[in-house]
Amino acid sequence: MAKTETDVSCVAFLPTKFTLDEWHLNNQFRYRCSEAQRELSDRLLAEAMLACESAGEIVKDNKEETDHRLLEKLNDVEFRKGELLRIRKDNVLEIDALSVYKERITDTLKSVKRNASVICEKCLAAREGRLGIDLVHDDVERSLLKEREVIQRAENLLDRILKETCEQIRKLKATLYHIDQDLKNKESNLCIDRRNVTLRETDFNLSPCHRTSCIDKSGIMLNEWEQQTNSNVIGAYKEVNGTQQLRNYIDTIIKQTIDDLNKQKDVTNEAFRQRIEETREAKIKLELEHSEIIKQVTAMSSNIMHIKKSIADKEGYMALAHTRLDHRCQRPGIELTQDLVEANLVKEIHELRNIAANLQRMLCEAEASLRYLLKTQIQLEEDINVKTNTLKIDEVECMTLRQSMAYHAY
Repeated sequence: MAKTETDVSCVAFLPTKFTLDEWHLNNQFRYRCSEAQRELSDRLLAEAMLACESAGEIVKDNKEETDHRLLEKLNDVEFRKGELLRIRKDNVLEIDALSVYKERITDTLKSVKRNASVICEKCLAAREGRLGIDLVHDDVERSLLKEREVIQRAENLLDRILKETCEQIRKLKATLYHIDQDLKNKESNLCIDRRNVTLRETDFNLSPCHRTSCIDKSGIMLNEWEQQTNSNVIGAYKEVNGTQQLRNYIDTIIKQTIDDLNKQKDVTNEAFRQRIEETREAKIKLELEHSEIIKQVTAMSSNIMHIKKSIADKEGYMALAHTRLDHRCQRPGIELTQDLVEANLVKEIHELRNIAANLQRMLCEAEASLRYLLKTQIQLEEDINVKTNTLKIDEVECMTLRQSMAYHAY
């Protein structure tokens, strides 16, 4: 049994014998396999070479296209930056110019409020101090009231224009802020893309990490970007044009306002001059009349004294005639006749009585006339004082005040 197992193991390790045909077939198979592998390797080498060449061209074309797009983008951003800088310059110039116009309006408004309005009110208040008949609603008062109305209207208009100017300056500054923000973003964009243009694939500072999160990161469309800058430029041009129109309007308003104020001032001053001339003429006439009244008073006083003296003189003649008549009434008997002497004495007494009565009447009239003359003298003096007071108010106080009333188109 043991011998049999030993024989079997010996038989298992005997080398296999192949036939000659099998040997030829195996060699042919190896040749064909080797040839196939060589052909596959050659095809792969050719495909790899072609793929590398194609990839190089694609990468080169893509880089060139990207560089071209970057340069286009830089030019576009530079152009838009230039537009923003130009309109920013215009915006800044308009802010400065409008600020000057704001100062002009403010100075004009202060001049009207602190100068013209105050003087007009002082003139109206001073003329309330006129006395008697001179406290009249004349052309001067109407002109002053009209002047106050014109001044108030000018104040309201200048106040409104000042508010509009301040609002326009605010709009310009807001526009300038948006332009500056846009320019800041454009400058950052230019810095980034200028650096991108200078980068080369052989540079050592390239990012080794390829993050997919950087792809399609921007959520803003190109038309939105363009619209944003266009809106800033168009809005700035609109505000600049609006500011230029506002400045032209301010020039017109200030000139028109100053012309209206000067015109009304001249009208009021002319009314003052005419009224002063009228008052002075009336005062001169009153003074002349007063002088004549004084002469009349003097003459009438002398006349009264003369009449009184004449009456006194006639009383002597009257006493003489009565005495003579009384004496002749004492004639005795037949001598008590109605002769020519008695008739003449009676006639003399009657005439003396008539003369005395006439003189007394004339004395009463002269005294009454003197009283009226003195009363008229007092009235004239009062009227002269009234005219003097009016001239002091109109010519001295008001016209002196109005000399400092000056309007300037600042």
